Amino acid sequence: MRVLFFGTPDFAVPSLRALVGEGFDVAAVVTRPDRPTGRHRSYVTASAVKAAALAEDLDILQPERPSAPEFLAAVRALAPELSIVAAYGHILPQALLDIPRLGSVNVHASLLPALRGAAPIQRAILEGYTETGITIMQMDAGMDTGAILHQVVAPIAPDETGGELMVRLAELGAEALVEGLTLMEEAGLEPKPQDHARATMAPKIRREEERIDWTCEAEAVARKIRAFDPNPGAWTSCRSRELKLFGGSAGGESGEPGRVLEAGEVLRIACGSGAVTATEVQPAGRARMAARAFVNGRGIAAGDVLA
Repeated sequence: MRVLFFGTPDFAVPSLRALVGEGFDVAAVVTRPDRPTGRHRSYVTASAVKAAALAEDLDILQPERPSAPEFLAAVRALAPELSIVAAYGHILPQALLDIPRLGSVNVHASLLPALRGAAPIQRAILEGYTETGITIMQMDAGMDTGAILHQVVAPIAPDETGGELMVRLAELGAEALVEGLTLMEEAGLEPKPQDHARATMAPKIRREEERIDWTCEAEAVARKIRAFDPNPGAWTSCRSRELKLFGGSAGGESGEPGRVLEAGEVLRIACGSGAVTATEVQPAGRARMAARAFVNGRGIAAGDVLA
């Protein structure tokens, strides 16, 4: 089967590698253009998917807009039988979805119709889900609204971080994609329409959501710390400077919300009810470090109030 692959971040890389490993004919890989980065924007970085495509010696397309007429013409010239999308970052127009004769499928990191949108992994932890999974779905022009082709369930461990869950789901997504495509080729799959009445949303994480509200109960604060680990990082204000917290767990006595109850090997901070323990921190402009190192550097002490 001749396929066109769309993807950008690390999550998409195992799916691309699985397609190549299983002998699919990858006509080209579509990813975002290279971006300038660094303090002075003096470095140009490629996406994780571009790096993986280069390693496999695959052709690469990097349109600014997937709806551009010249890009649509390039895709038609490639004559793919199927398009595969894994965390590409753009909603594809119907004109693009319709080019392959077998349509387009998406590797989505939730059990649709739950958690439609850009941040299903972080929001599954943030909202206290005990399980999630992968959905291989038939794409349409909506936001994760297409018919379901194949699903695989995955539990969420009580202490799992967003980064850890992403790695697991990326590998599971690659396996589910190959399984789904094999079923399409060998036996056919009957697309199952989603129950739109049961849909929930997982929109992109907003900056204001990353800030910790210490008046919340401890378990909700701990989930936020885990959900945003390693990126974008849940943060608070410590001595008027931003401080990100990692390794969050709930437990212990209450106190004034935001009050540092213990500063040693761990930080223990009071919440609206209960307390949260953090094992690592990242002060603004510095690398992530153990809580003890930050305490030893006199960056924080018991009795401080975080806001």
